[in-house]
Amino acid sequence: MRIKILLVEDHTLVRKGLVSLLESESEIEVVGEAENGREALAMAESLQPDIIVMDMSMPELNGLDATRQILKSNPLTSIIILTMYTDEEYVIEVIKTGAKGYLFKQAAPTELITAINTVNKGEIYLSPQISETVKELIKTEIPRNSSKKDNVLTSREREIVQLIAEGNSNKKIAEVLFISVKTVDSHRTKIMSKLKLHSTADITRYAIRKGLVSAEH
Repeated sequence: MRIKILLVEDHTLVRKGLVSLLESESEIEVVGEAENGREALAMAESLQPDIIVMDMSMPELNGLDATRQILKSNPLTSIIILTMYTDEEYVIEVIKTGAKGYLFKQAAPTELITAINTVNKGEIYLSPQISETVKELIKTEIPRNSSKKDNVLTSREREIVQLIAEGNSNKKIAEVLFISVKTVDSHRTKIMSKLKLHSTADITRYAIRKGLVSAEH
């Protein structure tokens, strides 16, 4: 039985390169490609892949929040996050969401194959560059604290923070999320109150710090 992969990456050249790499492996089948987290949600539901290989930083819905939402409705799907973030807090946050793999984009192509095979066996894969301290924390602290509500913002509020940081108006955000402009405005007010932020620039800085958008956006 071939491993069914859904590949989620917003840069077309990178994505096509990864598709070529994966399809050169006889035991792997790429069943779909998505350009952002929202497409990934729909395709995960329709394609039911074994593993989703997903970029962390994507427009509209980042890999972290997409992972949370996908696993709610597709708990048997395993997710490997591809990222340029090497900070310990990002590694821990990703594994807390339920992702099974954390792979640096700087890794050799063969490492992605290793990660897929490892995760397909039901194990967690972490890039070798991740410190032993973080690996130990993942083994001990995360299982013990997994039931705690660590995030101040709700999933919907995190989506809105990302969309604001990407420069979208309230009207555009309402269209993307299929809600009213009034509801968006209400969420924005609550977000700023919760986080003690005072401007769109403050929200953008918060989003970058939390990895919801890249600093290059």
